[in-house]
Amino acid sequence: MELLSEDIVPEYARDVKQEAREFAREHIEPNAEECFRAGEYPWEILEAGMDAGLVAQDIGEEYGGRGLDVVQMLAIAEEFYRADAGIALTLQLASFGAEMMEQYGTDEQKERFLRPVAENDQITGLAVSEPDVGSDLAGMETTAEKVDAEDGDDGSDGDGDYVLNGEKYWIGNGVEADWVTVYAKTGDTDDRYMNYSLFAVPTDTDGYHAEHIPEKMGMRASKQAHIVFDDCRVPAENLIGTEGGGFMMLADFFNHGRIVVGGHGLGLASAAIEEAWEFVHGREEFGRHVADFQAVQHGLADMRTEFEAARSLNYRAAEHVRDRENPGLWAAMAKVKSTETAVDCAERGMQFHGGRSILADRRIARVYRDVRIPVIYEGANEIQRNLIYRQSGEQ
Repeated sequence: MELLSEDIVPEYARDVKQEAREFAREHIEPNAEECFRAGEYPWEILEAGMDAGLVAQDIGEEYGGRGLDVVQMLAIAEEFYRADAGIALTLQLASFGAEMMEQYGTDEQKERFLRPVAENDQITGLAVSEPDVGSDLAGMETTAEKVDAEDGDDGSDGDGDYVLNGEKYWIGNGVEADWVTVYAKTGDTDDRYMNYSLFAVPTDTDGYHAEHIPEKMGMRASKQAHIVFDDCRVPAENLIGTEGGGFMMLADFFNHGRIVVGGHGLGLASAAIEEAWEFVHGREEFGRHVADFQAVQHGLADMRTEFEAARSLNYRAAEHVRDRENPGLWAAMAKVKSTETAVDCAERGMQFHGGRSILADRRIARVYRDVRIPVIYEGANEIQRNLIYRQSGEQ
């Protein structure tokens, strides 16, 4: 059964999709179970992905990347996530947020921060969510206060610096990254959407403290961090774009991210369907194969139908986002449909496996744990439904 076929993929994205498939077969699939069990950061696989030209390559060629677009990143994501979600997330988080540096950063910032990521000399991360705030981008509490010269440690060199205070949570590579893009509050105006800015913060800056979040139920080969900023001082030249423009920059970036997260769902759904199909055609109950029961056949038919619907929507949405045609609406629909299809397929797959589904060494059990996570990150699906409703009315 070949679910991630090329027929729906635009021709220009097929080569990189094949590269991702070959890499997944060689490096991700053979290590998936062990990485899940160990729950350790897969440095060797990340480095292999870098060598294969499949990490941080949506950054433009001008800065050392391949300039892959959102359709190509979707094609990579579904192949990686079919093989293992935790390892895949590590590979795709290595440059998470750097795209905003490319779009809005200065030439000096791009050379200092972006090029090392594109050339795989550094990895980065994006710090947005907080311990008590998740999807409300205009409700974050971490602050970045601009200080005057007299506020500097030596009374002379502080003019224009920003001092960050607060906490961030669920931050991919918060410990491992060389620098992170931090979303922080810089204003207190009546327009709550204009109060936030983005900063490039090296992780060796004084006042930056990060530790791994305790063990997760799924995607265990990916590491997230709790970051505390304690009078963490960064120079004004580390401001990305304009002060107060962070919300709009981030909202636009998430349109691309949600398409790729849809690919996370597609990969996981395909893994669940493949596992269920193989199991029911190889196991007997009451003197016949489980696949001979009509209820099972109908379940598999529903799984396949919903998967194909989700995949069609996701690739159509990717082209809308690429071409900037009502991207927020399409990205939200793709994210909701694909990630929830993955949940449904994993639940049915668990049911078809019966008692064996709860064994820790079963791939379907790992997939079942992993699918619960993409429906939450990159904006919980309940928030996406708000966007779908509102933006549908704006057309």
